[in-house]
Amino acid sequence: MGITMILSLLSGVALFLFGMSLMGDGLKRVAGNKLELILYQLTNTPVKGILLGAVVTAIIQSSSATTVMVVGFVNSGMMKVAQAIGIIMGANIGTSITGWILCLSYIDGSSGIAQLLSTATISAIVAIIGIIFKMFLKKAVYKNVGDIMLGFSILMVGMQTMSGAVSPLKESEEFVHVLTMFSNPIAGIIVGILFTAVLQSASASVGILQALSVTGAISFATALPITMGIGVGAACPVLLSSIGTNKNGKRTALIYLINDLFGMVFWSIVFYSVNAIVHFDFMDTILGPMQIAMMNTVFRTATILILVPFIKYIEKLVFTLIKDSPEDEEEQADFDLLEERFLAYPAIAISQSHLAMNGMAKKARKNIFRALSLLEGFSQDKFQKVQEKENLIDKYEDKLGTYLMQLTGKEMDASQTKQVSKFLHTISDFERLGDHAVNIAEAAYELSDKKIEFSEEAGYEMNVLEDATREVVDLAVNAFWEDDLEVAAKVEPLRELIGILCDELKLRHIARLRMGKCDMKQGFVFNDLLNNLERIAAHCSNVAVAMIELEASDFDTHEYLKSVRELKNEDYMQCFEMYEKKYNINGFQSSKKNKKKTVSKED
Repeated sequence: MGITMILSLLSGVALFLFGMSLMGDGLKRVAGNKLELILYQLTNTPVKGILLGAVVTAIIQSSSATTVMVVGFVNSGMMKVAQAIGIIMGANIGTSITGWILCLSYIDGSSGIAQLLSTATISAIVAIIGIIFKMFLKKAVYKNVGDIMLGFSILMVGMQTMSGAVSPLKESEEFVHVLTMFSNPIAGIIVGILFTAVLQSASASVGILQALSVTGAISFATALPITMGIGVGAACPVLLSSIGTNKNGKRTALIYLINDLFGMVFWSIVFYSVNAIVHFDFMDTILGPMQIAMMNTVFRTATILILVPFIKYIEKLVFTLIKDSPEDEEEQADFDLLEERFLAYPAIAISQSHLAMNGMAKKARKNIFRALSLLEGFSQDKFQKVQEKENLIDKYEDKLGTYLMQLTGKEMDASQTKQVSKFLHTISDFERLGDHAVNIAEAAYELSDKKIEFSEEAGYEMNVLEDATREVVDLAVNAFWEDDLEVAAKVEPLRELIGILCDELKLRHIARLRMGKCDMKQGFVFNDLLNNLERIAAHCSNVAVAMIELEASDFDTHEYLKSVRELKNEDYMQCFEMYEKKYNINGFQSSKKNKKKTVSKED
């Protein structure tokens, strides 16, 4: 196999992959978000899921793309793992359609109808129409259709190039000998897995196998184990897409691997065991592109038909392999509290909502503390955890908000109505705490990535402010958790102090910039952190204010804050002065003096 032949084969593979990608992207753009919406809405039964997965995958020409989309739905909480199983099974069948499309590239003829139906003619006509759509029509939908046509033409040209490159090999005895080695089931399966894992596409692997079949050297015994391995290798991009997802996302990706792994193991045992006894006479039959497409479709469809009755057991298996932690079980328990049957009994529903909100508050507090710890020592795992838990906090807001809005339509007394109003007001504040945790985590990432370090003085000031922020979050969450108005009353004085500290630290940082002690890179991150810490304190204050004002009289946050800040009674002032002493940003200078004294004594 000369260098020219290898280059020609690789260029064919490149054109094939590019054409498939261009065609799939064009199809997805033409459909817009409709494919995703259909996937989400029409999966209430396994049969519907399988049919849907097969159709969508046949359209976008990629089982991996369909499964990655589903992993995203499950990861976001929009779809359950059980719903995803049917779609993934359907995707396994749908991806075999590509092999049948590729059979068109082997239609050829020298005259008459055969010439009109030849690959060269079809590709040329489709390419000409595609480029007209792409270059001369203004509407985006027509341009996308042009991309689909051009992608199809490039895909066909790629197949022709691959076939042309390997065609001379049919005369090579060495090549035929190498291929016959793959009739060994284990060797063939390994080749299929590795080849597909590298190409990241089952369709591409099947296409190349079809191209090789024109040499007349691909027998049934060679093609079957490679086809089995191709399915397992195609799981690689799906498993990679699950990195960084939550446990349900990882379970969904694992389902794809389990389906193909089962097909490979089951049919290997059954088929080769029977063959050992019966000795099938078709094992040495030479296969062409169409027979390989048929084998691929039959193998995948038969595997899914066997697995369909065991969907519930597959779900149990992935949950056994990837177990929930106590924290995950706690989260699910919070959502289980919001039972719709309780809506008929407002007192119970309100009590359940309070318990679920306690869980939300706890997650928001933990995420802020997790984000603040990243400023002291950055960790990629912890950074990813902040992002993951923010999605969970958003889910709390969505579920609680929907549940409480349903509750407002029920008959309630005045105190119950006030309680529901308080909860509706506070869930948005807890959700915003989660957003600011993400902002702080991103600032910590920037500090780590760009190797930015604050000056010693700025670092000391930031530590003081972080401690104050931790306390104000603790106060607000504990006050809400225990419905303690005395604790709630301590939040606003600390919030006011944090606001004053943030203003003072901004001025000090500007002074350091002027003196050249800090640069602009440090300044941007420092200022961003101050803004986020100030907003965290403000949302904590909103939670406390909602509790106090609702208990006192009619709900009016702004009036309450105005009266508190204007009157500032003795308790408020004592609390403020206590915090002022506790979080003293001038301590840096005295600590430096103490260090100097210690050093001089040692000398």
